Amino acid sequence: MRKALFAAFALVVLHGCSSEPSKDEGKAGVEERSPAAVQPARTPPPVSTQPVRPAPVQANPLKDPKNILSKRSVYFDYDSDRIRDEFRPLLQAHAKYLADNAGAKMLIQGNCDERGSREYNLALGQRRAEAVRRMMVLMGAREAQIEPVSLGEEKPRCAQQTEACWAENRRGDLLHGGEF
Repeated sequence: MRKALFAAFALVVLHGCSSEPSKDEGKAGVEERSPAAVQPARTPPPVSTQPVRPAPVQANPLKDPKNILSKRSVYFDYDSDRIRDEFRPLLQAHAKYLADNAGAKMLIQGNCDERGSREYNLALGQRRAEAVRRMMVLMGAREAQIEPVSLGEEKPRCAQQTEACWAENRRGDLLHGGEF
């Protein structure tokens, strides 16, 4: 009995694997779900031969000369730590950058011209750096992201003793992480 059952099963399997098309193959929308039904082999989709292009690299806005973030100095009037209105958009842009990039850090270096004593210039440079920091915090940056320091008259941008040169030295420099 086992031999007969095994032979019948083998015939059913062999019949299901035969290469003759069945009579019902042309019927649309009808799918046979019996174990003897044979599914035609599917061909894989064609492979693209175009090269893979890397994603475009985002330009660093801090180094893009067309971006306001590439400007890094706030200039002050003689013997003053008051931020002039012309520098508010610059500080707003840097504050927004810091607010949008929680891990970003900034160092603000307060500078002075050579007039005044060393101690006075260090104190004035610190007041200038603090004024820039306060303004940026009011504009959305977090206090912990910004460190104000004074360089006094120690890092002049211009060495001549003219009003134009002294005006270049009365500044607060904005340095982002990796630049200091």
